[in-house]
Amino acid sequence: MAKNKGLFVVFEGPDRSGKTTQINLLASYLKSRKIKFILTREPGGCRLSEQIRDILLNPANKISPMSELLLYEAARAQHTAEKILPALRKGEIVVSDRFFLATLAYQGYGRQIDLALVRRLNSIAALNIKPDITFLFTMPDSEFKKRERIISGVNGGKTDRIESERESFRKKVNLAYKKLAKSEKNIIEIDATGKIEDISALIKKHIERKLEIR
Repeated sequence: MAKNKGLFVVFEGPDRSGKTTQINLLASYLKSRKIKFILTREPGGCRLSEQIRDILLNPANKISPMSELLLYEAARAQHTAEKILPALRKGEIVVSDRFFLATLAYQGYGRQIDLALVRRLNSIAALNIKPDITFLFTMPDSEFKKRERIISGVNGGKTDRIESERESFRKKVNLAYKKLAKSEKNIIEIDATGKIEDISALIKKHIERKLEIR
């Protein structure tokens, strides 16, 4: 496979960690600098993958752990082929809300599916593409509970199938992200309890450094 000319930036972390806020701030920064980029997400990012997302997150669906894993990988395979890879080949910056670390955290550690299998399927579905930089947001369990109360007051308590999981599952995922922050390559660990403006400045600094290297 030809070497990608673009820059692949991924934001990872548990629910309520502030990823979306920082993605939007980075998008505003890139736009102000007239740097070409696209925003995307997983699961989703293209029509078919968004349809799979609806299935995965619908709280009415009861999905086995292995079916869940394969649906996530199917969504990723389409997303990578249809959206991520073409953009990278054109030299664009791709900013994605989650990629394959989420599968390791949620399906590997959370659902306790063999990590070697998850990694293998991740690689196949992603067409061997790896992020150039991953901003991984971590926070204590107590912070999640505090933010959950705030958000539940805004959206009426509505949650998707994954957000509706038991606290024990969420704790497994949160711990998994902390482990992955130490074990994986090209990871920038972000303290999600920091000030929004400070986190944004740190992210911009790392992006600027990457752009200078290119």
